[in-house]
Amino acid sequence: MAARSYEAGTRHRDILNLTKPIESKPCKRLTYGKISQNGRNNAGRITSRHRGGAHKRLYREIDFRRNKFDINGRVASVEYDPNRNALICLINYADGEKRYILHARGIKVGDIVTSGSNASISTGNTLPLTKMPLGTTIHNIELKSGRGGQLVRAAGAVAKLVAKEGRLATLRLPSSEIRLVAQDCLGSVGRVGNIDTNSKALGKAGSKRWLGKRPKVRGSAMNPVDHPHGGGEGRTSIGRKRPATPWGHSALGKRSRKNRCSNSLILRRRRGL
Repeated sequence: MAARSYEAGTRHRDILNLTKPIESKPCKRLTYGKISQNGRNNAGRITSRHRGGAHKRLYREIDFRRNKFDINGRVASVEYDPNRNALICLINYADGEKRYILHARGIKVGDIVTSGSNASISTGNTLPLTKMPLGTTIHNIELKSGRGGQLVRAAGAVAKLVAKEGRLATLRLPSSEIRLVAQDCLGSVGRVGNIDTNSKALGKAGSKRWLGKRPKVRGSAMNPVDHPHGGGEGRTSIGRKRPATPWGHSALGKRSRKNRCSNSLILRRRRGL
């Protein structure tokens, strides 16, 4: 649920009412400084526009591999992470090691999680796809065994295991894409928590600047020298058959996927493609 604030600068802001115990002070040994690049490359040139000015952050080292097999871990705390929209959990393992993992919906402080082929099908546990029954909801899924979870990591995201044949498993991803993944890849059971993150309303422009987002200007409001959509008297159309980027390339709908190696693993593309 969202709670509405009525101060003068935040009259239209909707923020998440986190009634559960959420820790904000991270484990020091699992954090390190994050240097903001502000959308610039190693030469200092802007390669991603509209970035910069974010609040300073500490990066929390997240265990996407979940490779502490057959060792029970207890959820010590559920914490806020400024680097992602999902919450994270601090896990205290039986051998004394501590790690952060993504918070799965329904996990509470004191719960036990584990990884490995012998793990039970319960929320937060990680095991190979070959050990999961059909219809299991999963997140943090590997594309290559041992590389670590790369799919379904955003807040509220969930995928479903729909079929298994040979050495490949068929997954339905949150984008509605249906894709094949090797059955020896790991996945975590359950749905990523913090599902109400999309109900937030920032309320003012300054909140966007705190997140590192700088203002954008419409191309049609520019001059012709600055953008292909610019120029004209008054509010005119862009004067082209299709929208273009500032550098003249096709925009808004042109397919940009170039990974031919895995095209054969995608059985159905996501919506709109």
